[in-house]
Amino acid sequence: MKKKIEELAKWLDIKTSFKGIEITGVSINTRTLQPGDLFIPFRGENTNGHKYVQQAFEAGAAAALWQQDEPNPPKDVPLLIVEDPKTALQEMARAYRDELSTVVIGITGSNGKTSTKDLVASVLKPYFKVQKTQGNYNNEIGLPLTILSLDEDTKFAVLEMGMSGFGEIEFLSLLARPDYAVITNIGEAHMQDLGSREGIAKAKFEIIAGLESHGKLFYDGDEPLLQPFVEDFPQAVSFGFDNNNELAVTDIKATENGSSFQVSGIIDAPFSIPVLGEHQVKNTLSAILIALEAGLSEEDIRKSLKNAALTDMRMQIIPAKNGATFINDAYNAAPSSMKAALNFVRETTMKEDKWLVLGDMLELGDNEQEYHEAIQASISEDIHGVCLYGPRMKWLYEKMKDTYQGQLIWSESDYAPIVQFLEERITADSLILVKGSRGMALERVVEPFIES
Repeated sequence: MKKKIEELAKWLDIKTSFKGIEITGVSINTRTLQPGDLFIPFRGENTNGHKYVQQAFEAGAAAALWQQDEPNPPKDVPLLIVEDPKTALQEMARAYRDELSTVVIGITGSNGKTSTKDLVASVLKPYFKVQKTQGNYNNEIGLPLTILSLDEDTKFAVLEMGMSGFGEIEFLSLLARPDYAVITNIGEAHMQDLGSREGIAKAKFEIIAGLESHGKLFYDGDEPLLQPFVEDFPQAVSFGFDNNNELAVTDIKATENGSSFQVSGIIDAPFSIPVLGEHQVKNTLSAILIALEAGLSEEDIRKSLKNAALTDMRMQIIPAKNGATFINDAYNAAPSSMKAALNFVRETTMKEDKWLVLGDMLELGDNEQEYHEAIQASISEDIHGVCLYGPRMKWLYEKMKDTYQGQLIWSESDYAPIVQFLEERITADSLILVKGSRGMALERVVEPFIES
């Protein structure tokens, strides 16, 4: 974004005496602020960003917002006085989106949003200018920040949309106005806020609220809970494992370099990705569909997918110092993604000595004990050892301790016993899956085994 301060004032329907000052970005954090940014201070329960406005100018901010009921605004610096900085941020993003010719791709789902975002961006990037959501900037603050960070000549913007309750995806969709929308799946995350998987499906389907009239929705056709919503929506295109999907995938094989697979339906062709797991192959289907919409050929898609790069901690292969292989899938976890990862371990022939490090799954609501105990059904007999971490994983430990034939350990809040347990047992022939919700930070179990 490159705008004069008076243009921002016009977007916000306010007056300013400052003219000609160029704004080249937006920032809500003085530690990452770049010269030329507009600094946006938020006022919350624990902090007040207005205290850092002067510091922002010292770091090179071109201007700042200021909430009109906040006392003592600094003198002789370019301020835009607004009723509420968060609302102003959103209004600026909405106005900027209206000016862009960028093709916007909105992605939501219970699991796989970030992986799908990375795969979509990877397949398009060799042929177009692409920008995507950075980190977890996928909410009512992060999404407008991402939109305002887009360059005017960006061809495709791949935007992740997250939520915790009803109405949030609708708000984000109306703000971003996607040309294409993706629903990766319906899982159990946010069950405590939405009440049921049916509620989650309803909330995710809100992504069509801002879908452009010419747009298309690509959705998980294996999920029956989405069917009632797509029946009367002609722009919906299904993908998944079932052959009835408009793009179906078969013959998935784990290779030394990732996964190979065959697709059929809209296109019949073989592809491969440098990523492990059937669930990641499924995430790739929407990337293929969007690439076709962008006019890419089968060979174009095949070439770019071979070099696709995912954000760390998504089925990430990490070699250990002793030759063992860790599969770091510790970015997040829900029952559906946990089952998918465990299915991969069961079916893979990468290494014979298989181990699991599993952490708590968070935000599952009243049925969280049932969901944790149900993991046992997905742990195959060839797993040599299971390490469980977190207070909720004690439910699984209690269920397994009298029947499981392998080696078992549980630790509530200390990584050290699990690290020591693995150090004494894993070898160069070991494969260790590490998976848990982000709040469990299970990557800390992997760190001692990696070359520094």
